[in-house]
Amino acid sequence: METIVQQTPKKATAFRLNADLLERLKMLAKKDNRSLNNYVENVLMSVAYNEPNETTKAAIKDAKENKNLEDFDLEAFKKYVASM
Repeated sequence: METIVQQTPKKATAFRLNADLLERLKMLAKKDNRSLNNYVENVLMSVAYNEPNETTKAAIKDAKENKNLEDFDLEAFKKYVASM
C-alpha cells in the first residue's frame, strides 16, 4: 500500500554520510533508474510514513518474545507448491 504525501516545498539540506554508504546508495539509485536525491528521499519517506498496523506490531512483539510461534513444515510447503 502506497502512502500519498502531498507535495510540499522542498528544502535543501546537507548530510555527512559514510563513504561506503554513499556509494551503495548511488548504486541502488542507478539500479532503480533514479537520481540519488530521489532515491534517498523515497527511502526516507518509506521509513517516516509507513508504520506497521496494530496486528503487525503485535506479531512483531510476539516473535521477539518467542510467543505464539508455530512450527513451519518446509517439506509440506514444498509439496503444496509442487502441486500447483
